[in-house]
Amino acid sequence: MDMKTYKTAESVCAGHPDKLCDFIADSILDACLYKDKSSRVACEVMAAGRRIIVAGEITCSKPVDIRYIVRRALEKVGYNPYGFLIYVFIRKQSRDIAGGVDMSIEARNGDTSCYANLGAGDQGTVYGYATNETNEYIPLPLLLSHKICKRLDTVRRDNLIHGIKPDGKAQVTVEYVNGKPKRVKTIVVSVQHDKDKDLDVLKSEIIAEVLHPVFTKFPFDGDTEILVNPSGRFVEGGPKADTGLTGRKLMVDTYGGLGAHGGGAFSGKDPTKVDRSGAYMARCIAKNIVFAELADECQVAISYAIGKADPVAVQIDTFGTGKVSDEVLAKAVNDVFHMRPAAIINEFCLRNCSFAEYSTYGHFGNGYPTWEQTDKYRELREAVKRYEDND
Repeated sequence: MDMKTYKTAESVCAGHPDKLCDFIADSILDACLYKDKSSRVACEVMAAGRRIIVAGEITCSKPVDIRYIVRRALEKVGYNPYGFLIYVFIRKQSRDIAGGVDMSIEARNGDTSCYANLGAGDQGTVYGYATNETNEYIPLPLLLSHKICKRLDTVRRDNLIHGIKPDGKAQVTVEYVNGKPKRVKTIVVSVQHDKDKDLDVLKSEIIAEVLHPVFTKFPFDGDTEILVNPSGRFVEGGPKADTGLTGRKLMVDTYGGLGAHGGGAFSGKDPTKVDRSGAYMARCIAKNIVFAELADECQVAISYAIGKADPVAVQIDTFGTGKVSDEVLAKAVNDVFHMRPAAIINEFCLRNCSFAEYSTYGHFGNGYPTWEQTDKYRELREAVKRYEDND
């Protein structure tokens, strides 16, 4: 008997108040790293009404015009850059935190090996996930939701649909049969619009200009439920309608809730923060495992302690889809991948990255950032074979 299950994921547009804050925070981070590659940044942004509040800890050897960066970010997203009051509350990184990061426990104990000097910028467990159900190695409902939001932003900028505004979100439910995507069950799209926009016209335009282009490879059918602005009018949007905050769309940033996520957000954090860099490495490992056809689905967990270079634990879970045991994969991963923060920063060139580019539509399966590379799959296969031969 066939077993049906359903998986749902959401995404949000660039003008969603929370995503706006993520974009501003990462734009500030990018500017700091451009001025000083060794910048330390932990930047939080709040958007409420006509107010944008930037707070946190930034250590940068050169001045950065934060208000200018905020206005440019607002303009890029589609808001009036001079329609907001900008408040900045920034101080330097704590010396205690900086000391632990600049000189790891290993280095203090005499370790002079490669990448030993830099300690993790925080403690916690980060997760990476990959699945072979899409070419992007992310869950299909999340991929489709991201594509809807990206398309919504495109048709607004290109004026293909008149009268829509920057705030919006999408949600897709996919029906699975025996663990494989079968059909699209439900599509939900909510988009901000002008007060005189006819909702029936809006729905037909969304279906024609957004949904049909997005669902070409995995089309919806006559029984798919399509809900456009199900709450009715969506005239008031953005920060004027809903307060935005950095790091409040974690599932949108990662795996749509269909893979695990650690406790920390990404945006506004420099790469010494393993919330970000460690999660990128965990994703790279999971994707290489699936790309190497060692599993159909994989989740990687890496645990760090603040001030320590080496992870305190690395765990692999292939959910029963692994071609070899999870224990063998974990041994192979430890042989092939360098998981010290300095190694991750070097491997992915994270001091020369445009983080703001990935603050919307997800950090994974979105374009070709360095942490999405799959160049370790041959080494993984060889390491796995060595451990199998020794058993």
